[in-house]
Amino acid sequence: MYNKFGQFIDGKWQSSANKETYDVINPATEEIIGKASKASPADVDKALKSAEKGFEVWKKVKPWERSKIIRKIADEIRKKSEVFAKWMTLETGKTLAEGEAETAAAADIFEWNSEETKRIYGQSLQSRFDNTKIQIIYQPVGVVAALSPWNFPLILAARKVSAALAAGCSVICKPDVITPGTVMEMVDIIKDCGVPPGAVNLLSGDPAAITTQLLSSDIVKKVSITGSTRVGKIILKQAADKVQRVTMELSGHAPFIVFDDANIDKVTDVAMACKYRNNGQVCISPSRFYIHESKKEEFTKAFVAKTKKLKIGNGLDEGVQLGPLTTKKRLDEVEQLVEETKKEGAKVLCGGRRPAGFNKGYFYEPTIFDNVKDNFKIMTVEPFGPLSPITTFKSFDEVIKRANNHSAGLAGYVCTNSMDLAHKTSEALETGMVAVNTPFLSSAETPFGGIKQSGYGREGGSVGIKDYLNIKYTHLATTG
Repeated sequence: MYNKFGQFIDGKWQSSANKETYDVINPATEEIIGKASKASPADVDKALKSAEKGFEVWKKVKPWERSKIIRKIADEIRKKSEVFAKWMTLETGKTLAEGEAETAAAADIFEWNSEETKRIYGQSLQSRFDNTKIQIIYQPVGVVAALSPWNFPLILAARKVSAALAAGCSVICKPDVITPGTVMEMVDIIKDCGVPPGAVNLLSGDPAAITTQLLSSDIVKKVSITGSTRVGKIILKQAADKVQRVTMELSGHAPFIVFDDANIDKVTDVAMACKYRNNGQVCISPSRFYIHESKKEEFTKAFVAKTKKLKIGNGLDEGVQLGPLTTKKRLDEVEQLVEETKKEGAKVLCGGRRPAGFNKGYFYEPTIFDNVKDNFKIMTVEPFGPLSPITTFKSFDEVIKRANNHSAGLAGYVCTNSMDLAHKTSEALETGMVAVNTPFLSSAETPFGGIKQSGYGREGGSVGIKDYLNIKYTHLATTG
């Protein structure tokens, strides 16, 4: 299934220079899906030169024409929703329904940025001097290195590639080795929609080797990465040598705060939707549950009951709501964290083991903990899996202090029927995003990103494209 792709350089699919490949694994069956092309240093160099030439062509394409092409990409992605969903299920383990939802969201992102292409506004200011004008314009930053992870392979690649194209930049996209096929399918659509050769390139293979070579090049002017804080810091240090602009969307550890006036039935529905999406392998997944002491028993009972009803299985099978974890490494880390949490004194209310009846696959039961303390490892390290530690609080000031006492600052969730309390909590949380009484934070029209060690810069919304533009100010005398 990977045979029709490879490395995408200068408008063509091609095998790597050394013909090397790597295995892609289905996490539900542990079987090899296929062998994907592994980029060599020669391929990276070729892609860099292609992107450099492609930028000179693409930046000259007028905004309205760029917009038409990008909008066409959105339409074609929607047409292939079933294809993309199957790719994602096979590569990540998520359900077909989640794959279809991700496809729709990715298409929306391309559509949104197709419109933003037309709205790269400059400014004209009145000068303090006679016979002069002040003009401020935005210009594309240049060649972009887009580094996307495996958990949402289509959405996260779409955010970076569509924004770069909208701004007039060329881009070298590097998907994760776990999910190359999903991104290759997207790039194949881009190829067929009229993007000129070199404006979009794709390199698949050794992440560290490819990234290091890209960032050591004078050709790359900007890098956008979604990944862990650990990897983000490495990228930031590498980018510093060339003073490359960096957008980083990194690890989270989102608090989920339930106040004493909240409707617990609705609250637990919100918790289910945002906690178990992609099996908890989401940077904005709630992973620290702070429940008002008066609502703790009611919340816990309802949340456990609803969690136990989830159907676990292969995402390709009808009715499955929770697929496997995506990698063996992720499964091992989740198992280890569960055991450590138990040793620290937490009580397992449900889950805490691999499900019975699965001889293969990286499956793990969704797990809820009680008797959790703030100094437990699970409250300090992002679980990145279906793990929910529950603790209680008494007052507003207490819960805000505890929620903010973490280096991550990506997302937070608030449940209350008081609009005053909702606004007060949202303003007090040290996060880039807050969801109040809803599980939804990510959409094409909103700015996605965090603060503190969750990174900086934003993807999406009207501000997302600005990270791909340089600001140029001209002070112009009207007379010689």
